[in-house]
Amino acid sequence: MLTEIRKENRKELRTYLDSRSQEISADILTKAMNILTDVRENGDAALKKYTKQFDGVDLSEFKVSEEEIDEAESLCSEDFKTAMRKAADNIVYFHKAQVQQSYLLQKEMGIYLGQRVLPLESVGIYVPGGRAQYPSSVLMNAIPAKVAGVKRIVMVTPPNKEGKINPNIAFAARLAGVTEIYKIGGAQAVGALAYGTESIPSVDKIVGPGNIFVAAAKKLVYGKVAIDMIAGPSEILVVADEGADPAFVAADLLSQAEHDPMASAILLTVSRDLLARVNEELKKQSAVLPKKEIVENSLRDYGKAIVCDSIEECIDFANAIAPEHLELCVSDPMRYLEQVVNAGSVFLGYYTCESIGDYFGGTNHVLPTSGTARFSSALGVDAFIKKSSFLHYTKEALDAYGKYIVTMAEEEQLRAHANAARIRMKDYGKEN
Repeated sequence: MLTEIRKENRKELRTYLDSRSQEISADILTKAMNILTDVRENGDAALKKYTKQFDGVDLSEFKVSEEEIDEAESLCSEDFKTAMRKAADNIVYFHKAQVQQSYLLQKEMGIYLGQRVLPLESVGIYVPGGRAQYPSSVLMNAIPAKVAGVKRIVMVTPPNKEGKINPNIAFAARLAGVTEIYKIGGAQAVGALAYGTESIPSVDKIVGPGNIFVAAAKKLVYGKVAIDMIAGPSEILVVADEGADPAFVAADLLSQAEHDPMASAILLTVSRDLLARVNEELKKQSAVLPKKEIVENSLRDYGKAIVCDSIEECIDFANAIAPEHLELCVSDPMRYLEQVVNAGSVFLGYYTCESIGDYFGGTNHVLPTSGTARFSSALGVDAFIKKSSFLHYTKEALDAYGKYIVTMAEEEQLRAHANAARIRMKDYGKEN
């Protein structure tokens, strides 16, 4: 099931992974741009038109009422609500540790300077509709914003044919602190969040996954608003030693392969025997999965393995790949954690399956894909703040240090910059 690549040919693995990264076509960008322009110019009328066209429902009101949310919550199972509350507690616990503090620095002659850490005022969360519903993603996107101090957290999600939203999604939104929910989807929802309409005020940042048109729309509105990322196909890389259970490893590889035919599942191991037994397990476990066809396509095209000489060599290869999810299925994972420098999230030990992070553990499951873990991070509190610096100089301080400011400004041929300092200095009148 996993195609072995000789370690001497590891560039071949990067080629396979890069082939999954598809640029958004000009045709899709054009269609998304047309929808965005329509929403910007025609507001709610455009939203109603596209909701009828794409979702098959006429809506007179986009905002979900508290009564609708109450009704939706009543349809959720108690077991689900209990699990979600416990998961939310864990997510809050983890993300509270990320909160940054403002600071003030004081120097000589009355100089002081510092930085203010401020929450964004408003954030929009896109939640996909259709058959796939991911209430866990609502928690992962909204809770860090809430912890950061964002006051207005808005959710948009497509309605079903009855003009309602998924009950589990509605409950997750309320649990996570979402203050507004609107029944709209697609590029038109992104447009509403970016530009605002008669009934939907605009936001400062848009986060959350969606289809290719949503991704195109997010790409196009970037600059008007901030966005989180343009996510690629899901990926998992497992580093396993001789003691790893092949059934565990196979189950974890399959947990990502079932997402998408373009999802990648990679095993780096020091044991050829383990690789053989993992392949046997993949055949056995995938045969009974509901998404068997997706899994088989994913493993056929992007299921790869490399047998290495050491765990250190495995991690070296993993750092070159910079996977979204990295599992260290080894007996002493903390021994190797410091060697990992490129990974979205790391799962340590034989019993820490990636699913724990997806749902319950508290770490965020919105992660960089397609090798971007080399320079970007998991979604967190930092994504929902801005930083503003401040600075104060007394006349005494400016008299003491102004000559350096004048020198630097004039060296850059910016005389007005120099004059702004010079005019305040004690010797200005004598020189002019």
